Amino acid sequence: MTAIKVPPLGESIVEATVSRWLKNEGDAVAAGDTLVELETDKITVEVPALSAGVLTKRAVNEGDVVNVDQLLGELEEGATASTAPAPATGKPVAAPAEAPAPAPVAEKAEVRASPAAQRVAADRGVDLSTVVGTGRGGLVSKPDVIEQSPTKPAAVPAKAAPAPTAAPAPARLAPATGERETREKMTTRRKRIAENLLLAQHSTAHLTTFNEIDMSAVSALRERLKERTEKEHGVKLSFMPFFVKAACMALKAYPVVNAQIDGDTLVYKHYVNMGIAVASEAGLVVPNIKDADRKGMLDISRDIGAVAKKARDGKLAMDDLTGGTFTITNGGVFGSLVSTPIINFPQVGILGLHKTQDRPIALNGQVVIRPMMYVALSYDHRVIDGQQAVLFLVRVKELMEDPGSMLVD
Repeated sequence: MTAIKVPPLGESIVEATVSRWLKNEGDAVAAGDTLVELETDKITVEVPALSAGVLTKRAVNEGDVVNVDQLLGELEEGATASTAPAPATGKPVAAPAEAPAPAPVAEKAEVRASPAAQRVAADRGVDLSTVVGTGRGGLVSKPDVIEQSPTKPAAVPAKAAPAPTAAPAPARLAPATGERETREKMTTRRKRIAENLLLAQHSTAHLTTFNEIDMSAVSALRERLKERTEKEHGVKLSFMPFFVKAACMALKAYPVVNAQIDGDTLVYKHYVNMGIAVASEAGLVVPNIKDADRKGMLDISRDIGAVAKKARDGKLAMDDLTGGTFTITNGGVFGSLVSTPIINFPQVGILGLHKTQDRPIALNGQVVIRPMMYVALSYDHRVIDGQQAVLFLVRVKELMEDPGSMLVD
């Protein structure tokens, strides 16, 4: 027998929740088949079979909280479903009609689908057995359900909409039974998000400063470039790469905003791993763009699109989520006009973006209508003085209102 244990989960993560078993006791498995999915506060971890055989024991149930190196189950190497002993539950082991192979899509009970795909399928009334999975081992993902749903043409539109950097969390609908209240157990990820937010509030001298940006110049520049960049480089240019570039340059001018506290020592980071807050179905995640300060606008745009897609598809790796030095969050995609973002601890600063809205402003002695955006910098006052915070935000404002100056760096 081979013990199946909880693998290392990444930096500072010691426990996870058993999200879903993909194999039953008595099932024949091939080497590399995913046996069980574990959900941590950051990512979903797939635990594969290291060798072919039969799953003889499931030691934990879905919903159980498990620790690193804890026993998940047992696998009899080299066995087949017809020769393996019956599992401890006493259920007979069914012999497969053929050699181990992917389950046929016609058998609905054997369809492998992610939790997000199951929810979308239930909402749309889609039979998962009719959906072709494009994930590892034929796993049906949420995009598979959406693209192949009868409520939406499967063909790719001629001009797809730009991929957003954030996706709205699923709405909690009232039950059909008319109940006035429902209870739902918090997931491991939601509990960790709550703990981390409280830690940030209780462990830092939290303060926020505001400014506003005239988006006219950057909007005009983006309008001129977006068609050419998409045609020549395959990049859909949004406003976020401009903000990332501006923030990197402002961090270079005011490096304390990119620092961290380690005991009684200040650690200055001479690189920028830019975190981009993304609201996924599983909760808030902050993947980061590694060495964003060394990249051009097109590379930043590609990287943002890639991590946003991975976040929506639940494909983020631990490396995507660790090592960030500064964060940008964009509540404007949901219509937020102004907010005070919470620091992504142990970082000491976070830049909040908001909705661009036409407003009257005074310009050269006249009142004119301009597309304006409020921006906010929340910072740890233990590290960053008010003057440095204000000047950092002013620098971001200057660069965004004169985006051509970013090319001079």
